Amino acid sequence: MQLENSSSPTNCLHARAGRSSDEEERKRGITIFTSVALLSYDYQGQNYLFQLNDTPGHISFTGEVSRALRGSDGVVLLVDALEGVMTQTETNIRLAVGEERCKPVLFINKVDRLIKELRLTPKEVGKRLEQIAMDVNSLIKKYAPDTGWRVSFQDGTIAIGSAKHGWGFTIDILKEKGIDPKVIFEKYEKGEEKWLRENLPLDEPLLRMIVKHLPSPKEAQPEKIRRIWPGDQDSELGKAMRGIDPDGPLMAMITKLFIHPRTKRVVLIGRVFSGTLRAGEQVRLLTAKRLERVQRLGVMEITDILDIPEIPAGNLFALYGFHCPAGETIVAPDMEGVTPFVEIKYAAEPVVSIAIKPLNPQELDKLGKWVKLWVSADPTAQFRIDEETKEYILSGIDPLQLEILTKRINEMVRIKVSPPIIVYREVPTQRGMEVQTKSNNALNRIKIYVEPLDPVTVDLIRKGVITDKMDRKERAKILHEKAGWDSREARRIWLIYGTNILVDNTRGAQRLDRIKSYIESNFIDFCNGATLAREPTLGVKAVITDAVVHTDPAHTGYSEVRSMVMAALNISFLTARPRLYEPILRIDITTPIGTEGQVMSILNKKRATIKQIQHMEDLVRITGEIPAAETQDLVDLLRSATQGRCFWGYEPSGFRELPKAMQVDKIMEIRKRKGLPLELPQPKLYEKNLYPVEKWTGPSFEI
Repeated sequence: MQLENSSSPTNCLHARAGRSSDEEERKRGITIFTSVALLSYDYQGQNYLFQLNDTPGHISFTGEVSRALRGSDGVVLLVDALEGVMTQTETNIRLAVGEERCKPVLFINKVDRLIKELRLTPKEVGKRLEQIAMDVNSLIKKYAPDTGWRVSFQDGTIAIGSAKHGWGFTIDILKEKGIDPKVIFEKYEKGEEKWLRENLPLDEPLLRMIVKHLPSPKEAQPEKIRRIWPGDQDSELGKAMRGIDPDGPLMAMITKLFIHPRTKRVVLIGRVFSGTLRAGEQVRLLTAKRLERVQRLGVMEITDILDIPEIPAGNLFALYGFHCPAGETIVAPDMEGVTPFVEIKYAAEPVVSIAIKPLNPQELDKLGKWVKLWVSADPTAQFRIDEETKEYILSGIDPLQLEILTKRINEMVRIKVSPPIIVYREVPTQRGMEVQTKSNNALNRIKIYVEPLDPVTVDLIRKGVITDKMDRKERAKILHEKAGWDSREARRIWLIYGTNILVDNTRGAQRLDRIKSYIESNFIDFCNGATLAREPTLGVKAVITDAVVHTDPAHTGYSEVRSMVMAALNISFLTARPRLYEPILRIDITTPIGTEGQVMSILNKKRATIKQIQHMEDLVRITGEIPAAETQDLVDLLRSATQGRCFWGYEPSGFRELPKAMQVDKIMEIRKRKGLPLELPQPKLYEKNLYPVEKWTGPSFEI
């Protein structure tokens, strides 16, 4: 499924085929990057102006969908008539109607394949299309039950057709033109696809459907603001955004970094929600906490900026002059302390990693610059540098996303890329011991314990309800009301990193603020690579309960702080019964009747859990969950078992504890790959930093 998102002043879609400026997109025949265009359309004597975000549909690039939806009011859902509603369809519907409140219409594509390949009768095709409509409406109701939204053939919110052959229609268009649906079948029988393209051009139903049924910003933005901005809705700024006031306070958001495939010029794309953005003026970046100047301003036309001196509220914009990550809130220079927009929610987090290094060691800093830029453009990817190997560890949703990113990076810096590997998570399953450790110079002490972060809090972090940047009192109130946190402890959160939290629960510890940044830095390092196998952590809550900081700053340097903090974190973590968790994928397979037995046999051998088997005329749909590590040769096995006739899709479904029988072997496998000692780590490895005893007398770690 692919999404076409649009906003301001009305909404629209245009055909992408044949116009991509990106060589990689043309070669693969898929959409990889969101493109933005300004269009106009005359309908029934009135001119409509459209701004369009044309997005990918593949799970590898779901981040592009999330960012485009933030700037959109309505959405055209694309569903494959042959594959039907699959896993990624549900993901995109959840993001569109549930998270970002974009009203939907539906285009069912590739109807030609039902006619030419499956040889279905008109009645059978009608039944298939009705089922798709029912499935889509079921998901809309599930994720936006309070809206009353639905799609329907009768009211013109569903179009069907073939993008490949350039034709499409809604029911009302067929009635107006007096064309019987059976004519479609007759024309394909005679090989007259050209007649269909000339008499039922695809742009007509799509543009008409959008004009008649998707909202303008004035209709959509008031409800959207309530969902994406947690500030006071009755304040001057809140009222200006809900009213789309071009004279109100400036409030805008960056939703995309467009990096030109040839020139590598960076253009920031976003939406103005209040006020007016003007070329040449200064703006404040709320998260980055700095001022910048808009050197060039306009609207995006695929790869070019059409210059416009000012962009009022309700419109998408493109600007040149500075860099910042997608998701940044932009305000006027004098608007300090304003509540920023809610962070954009993503459907997946990184579960695959690769190591990259420059062929020329002298270009390590240059490589870092370009890796940072591309990750700023796509925050669903992450990177860090391995100080020992001087490699950048680049993590993403799946190998395809990483392949595209590394190709882009390689265009600027020649790099060596390792094969992709699955990234596991290290998770504490009980509260660890409260451990007191000392610095190497024995002049500083810290007491820490590690415990699992409760699932409700983890979910609040993932959904962006609480963030590291938000007001601590506001965050504490949410944690108290929704996750049952003690209000005092919730106000003493120092850092949220990934799905992990660091809390200062000390009482009267002097000079602790002096080493706060060092402690936070080491907590981040620990979360990026914990004790079992240097894999990232998931759901770690680390609590500082006491500290002694020497009066002389000369004795509280980074290395001294690191020695005691890392020792305390590692020891407590090893006593918290840590386990490896593996990434799990929701898998959705559609296969011809008669081949489902072979498919299920393959899935069972891959440690998959089959959730549902659904028969659909001549096809069988199998849904379930499968460990990501088991999918490396899955495509080839499925193609072989079904003679290439099955379709499959997937989406990340979270993490699950690796079976106990596999824990030690997997830990050893990862440690061997990373050059770590081939033995389970033990608390006694860190005993030299214990305080006051020198020998570890606590329990040994075992699986």
